Amino acid sequence: MAMNKCSFIFTGLKYIFLFVFGFLSLQPFTTAAQEKTVMDEMEMKSYFFVLLTKGEKRDQDSATAAQIQKGHLENIGRLANEGKIDIAGPFLDDSDWRGIFIFNVESEAEVKALLDTDPAVKAGRLDYIIHPWYSRKGSVLR
Repeated sequence: MAMNKCSFIFTGLKYIFLFVFGFLSLQPFTTAAQEKTVMDEMEMKSYFFVLLTKGEKRDQDSATAAQIQKGHLENIGRLANEGKIDIAGPFLDDSDWRGIFIFNVESEAEVKALLDTDPAVKAGRLDYIIHPWYSRKGSVLR
């Protein structure tokens, strides 16, 4: 008789487990379609993150370096006004990493072409590393 009671309890637990497991398996956490909808609602967009680094030619005299820097800042302003750069700024420490750009353009080739218009890049004071970057469209810094 004890065997029948244990067998009954075990069978009952087995059915409860199968019911719960079966129910949960029918309700996936997110489907591919749901994930796509979430991504669409978030309006994700591709950008290009540029890490500006110290270039190999930084031996200009102070007047020349100042003129290059002035042109560099003017070029950033021009690109921002054209909607090509969304974020630009220097790092505050004195390391080989000098600053960043986040370009809002269609291709890496376009990023390279725009970087080559920068007087500091042309002069060799700055070099760069480009990475494709994905973020929510319209994201802001706070």
